[in-house]
Amino acid sequence: MATAFHHGITVTESKTTSRIIATIATACIGLVVTAPAADAAAFPLDKPVLIDETPGHIDMTTALAKIGATGTGRTALEAIASKVRTPVIVVRVAPGADAAGTAAAVIGATNAGVRTGMQALLAAEAQTGIRPRILATPGLESVTVTNALAVIAGKLRSMAYARALGTDLATLATYRGGFDSRELMLLYPDMKVTDATGAVVPSFAAAHAAGMRALIDQTQGWHKTLSNVAIPGVIGITADVPFDLQDPDADANRLNADEITTIVRLAGELRFWGSRTCATDADFYFESATRTAHVVADTIAAGLIWAIDKPLTPSLAQDIVALCNAKFRAMTHAGEILGAEAWFDPTRNPVSELKAGKLAIRYKYTPVPPLEHLHLSQEVTDEFLANFATLAAAA
Repeated sequence: MATAFHHGITVTESKTTSRIIATIATACIGLVVTAPAADAAAFPLDKPVLIDETPGHIDMTTALAKIGATGTGRTALEAIASKVRTPVIVVRVAPGADAAGTAAAVIGATNAGVRTGMQALLAAEAQTGIRPRILATPGLESVTVTNALAVIAGKLRSMAYARALGTDLATLATYRGGFDSRELMLLYPDMKVTDATGAVVPSFAAAHAAGMRALIDQTQGWHKTLSNVAIPGVIGITADVPFDLQDPDADANRLNADEITTIVRLAGELRFWGSRTCATDADFYFESATRTAHVVADTIAAGLIWAIDKPLTPSLAQDIVALCNAKFRAMTHAGEILGAEAWFDPTRNPVSELKAGKLAIRYKYTPVPPLEHLHLSQEVTDEFLANFATLAAAA
């Protein structure tokens, strides 16, 4: 008869899955467009439509065929398609009778729980499963539209890209002064591209910026700014912007000084030039700082959903801190941040709060700034002539 007695050790093998915090997806574009000739079944008005290359979704080729040739939609999608394949959420709106009517349609509203215009982007994640992190209303910019888009970007923890309106440095600087959002980057001027017939036509800078932002996210990382990366699929710009890498008085540098990103040609290639947002807070002057704030906040929050409603024990607090710090080490090693640390602060966790099921964990981080200004000191010297005679005689 078998016995349960065992004087020794029994080892039972099992599989466990370690918890890790995954970085949120960032290369997801949200657009508001007009497209009066669009296929209404594919692009219903005021509804977020997901363009994606995965099965079950409309792909970019099909989207370009169904968006129609009129309005801003096709031009915006062509600009993005020339650079990257990434999820794009499109909200199509009906143009108004005049500019004010179109602006009102683009900004949208909430009526009986139904969102229209750019307000529909707030419902995009619930309806499509994708949160747009890169926003634009290409070709539809105005002061009111761009301010409203910046508000939406703040709510979604996304970056918004919009054309700065003006025809000279003074009016552009004045226009820039009307904004104060860290989630907004202004661009000037628009681009030129070659269309299917070979003609040179204008194309929206904001659409190209959205495509480049997604491309850079995929190839270099969300912590790299839009600036100084070659832009494929463009042949020129719609206004003259003099540029010299060493001239602080060149128009391109003056635009950057006013926190407007421009487009320049370097080594034969057009590139966005400028890394600054419309922030008034010095901590968020750079696009990369704003995106780091978004990514860190949403990554850590999403990575700790498992902890909600677990028994609030000291070990749970320890696990949360350890998991945060493990993610911060990984992000630091990847060069996405310079460093970060999470900790349990007893002063933020009195008994009354713990008893109420509330736990406060603190963390701090340092974003990686872009190298905006490199100072090289050039000196003329005769020291390399000192051994001239010796070298000449030896020859």
